[in-house]
Amino acid sequence: MAAMAALQSSFTSLSLSSTSFMGQRFSPPLCSPLVKSTEKPFSVAARLKRWERKDCKPNSLPVLHKMHVKVGDTVKVIAGHDKGKIGEVSEIFKHNSKIVVKDINLKTKHVKSRTEGESGQIIKVEAPIHSSNVMLYSKEKQVTSRVGHKTLDNGKRVRYLTKTGEIIDSAENWKRVVKEKEKPKEVEAAAAAAS
Repeated sequence: MAAMAALQSSFTSLSLSSTSFMGQRFSPPLCSPLVKSTEKPFSVAARLKRWERKDCKPNSLPVLHKMHVKVGDTVKVIAGHDKGKIGEVSEIFKHNSKIVVKDINLKTKHVKSRTEGESGQIIKVEAPIHSSNVMLYSKEKQVTSRVGHKTLDNGKRVRYLTKTGEIIDSAENWKRVVKEKEKPKEVEAAAAAAS
């Protein structure tokens, strides 16, 4: 007991303040350290969905990856459970290098009813697959090929199939893709005007 009382009295005799450290004066250094950090600015990871993170630049914009396929290209799946199937690219996601191919990688989705009279549905939805699991496909020669880039005589830079030499980027293909994208919008506008 006597030892406890002596210990308490010694602690009370010590005057500890915010500027002291264990009874001694403590002063923070006034100048910054001369050594600079050589660390590179790290990439920020933003949340796209709960289970999927996407890399961002320091200005919070997503890092977009270059891809060998574009919307409207005919591709053949070379890996996965749909291996060997052929389809057309309908949508691309550059931040995670994934693509959606028509009628490939179909997943079952259970949809709730939106109104009281309507019943729920079970529908098939095209899920995205990684772009590395597909190769460009030539319908004429029935062969898959890697993509190459070349400049034409008129100065236009185009993509072509290395095995067949067939040019992929043509004005007709792009116009056809744009028209197909506009068709669903026209149908929705006509349905909205009718109701």
